[in-house]
Amino acid sequence: MTTTSQRPLSRQILSLAVPAFGALIAEPLFLLADTAMIGRLGAAELAGVGLAAAIVQTATGVLIFLAYSTTPAVARFLGAGQLHNALARGRDGIWLGLGLGAVLAVIGWFAAPLLAKIATQDAAPHAINYLQYSMLGLPAMLAVLAATGVLRGLQDAKTPLIVAGAGFGLNILGNYLLIYVLGLGVIGSALGTSVIQWLMLAVYAAILIPRMRKYDVGFAPTTAGLRATAQVGSWLLVRSASVRVAIMATVLTATSLGTEVLAAHQIVFNVYSTMAFALDALAIAAQALIGKELGASNVPTVRALTSTMIRWSFGFGVITGLLLGATAVWLPYAFTTDPAVIEATTAGLIVLAVSQPLSGYVFVLDGILMGAGDAKYLGLIGIANIVIYLPALAGLASLATNATHIGAVAYVWIGFAGVFMAARALGLWLRIRKDTWIRLGAH
Repeated sequence: MTTTSQRPLSRQILSLAVPAFGALIAEPLFLLADTAMIGRLGAAELAGVGLAAAIVQTATGVLIFLAYSTTPAVARFLGAGQLHNALARGRDGIWLGLGLGAVLAVIGWFAAPLLAKIATQDAAPHAINYLQYSMLGLPAMLAVLAATGVLRGLQDAKTPLIVAGAGFGLNILGNYLLIYVLGLGVIGSALGTSVIQWLMLAVYAAILIPRMRKYDVGFAPTTAGLRATAQVGSWLLVRSASVRVAIMATVLTATSLGTEVLAAHQIVFNVYSTMAFALDALAIAAQALIGKELGASNVPTVRALTSTMIRWSFGFGVITGLLLGATAVWLPYAFTTDPAVIEATTAGLIVLAVSQPLSGYVFVLDGILMGAGDAKYLGLIGIANIVIYLPALAGLASLATNATHIGAVAYVWIGFAGVFMAARALGLWLRIRKDTWIRLGAH
């Protein structure tokens, strides 16, 4: 048993969850600042960057498995007292990120001109420029995801927080200089972000390479390690893709119901995404802690962590749900002045508020099973969730067609926050209630 496992469970969880939360919110805060700078260039620039950035963010969102597969694998080896193998697995994850990033960067660079067929004529050049110059940093961006997972697996969430905070802070300054002082505009924004991603990767390399040398871990990846990371990652990719499909299907449904419904849905979804940062932080702590204790074959601690984090997730869901419910009437005024959109947004926020405990449960069980390396089950249940959700969403959309804009948004969010989350919760509960997911040892 490692020394950290002798600390109170609450301290172990908080020592990982709180810094993880800080690292998670660093990127959206940067995106807000960068969007403000791009917005001052003009509407065409903002529209072009919005389209290209959505593509980049979708790619990184789906490939988040580079962090989510590396964290529990490293943690499991750490718990088993095999730090050499922990660092080796982390190294292989980083190399996998670099390789995938290089391939996708080449594809993205040459495919970028196709955006001219999607974007408006004035926005298309900016969308193409932003996507192409963002591709220069994509390999580093994906490798940083994996490196972040390595340190979290080593039970260190503070260093990723510092690296992310410093990196995005420098990014804002660098982008300002490139966009305005050097007059590079949209290209400056993408180029600055790419440079910072490589600098962040260099910082992680400076942290990890001395540790690798200390434990005689080679710098080159191994075929077996790459294969193991890719195998786990492929199932997590399926899981992430299923969530993305659900999100896109929900957006398309809201779009079909009219401008007011879509606008309200977008506001509610932004609030949902903000709430998700805190829930994700607890899930990340679960990945690292469950993986470590399974590696140490410490079943009592695994069970204690599981029950504690489930209680915390419900408690946090109740608290955030009450706060959201209490502010649902006036919160929409911070985003819009349209009376119809405000009314519809309030309806969606009330549904979201009621669903918060369920969302907390889903997020933390997701993290626990990731920490256990139960990626195949998560991938399979992700497919099952979509099979359940899409017909249910179609039925709710038919009801929403005949409803007011208030009722339409409520139906849409009953679908996503209710039916989809309930389907995920059921699948996760069926797994967690038995011991099938508890696999002890380093592998």
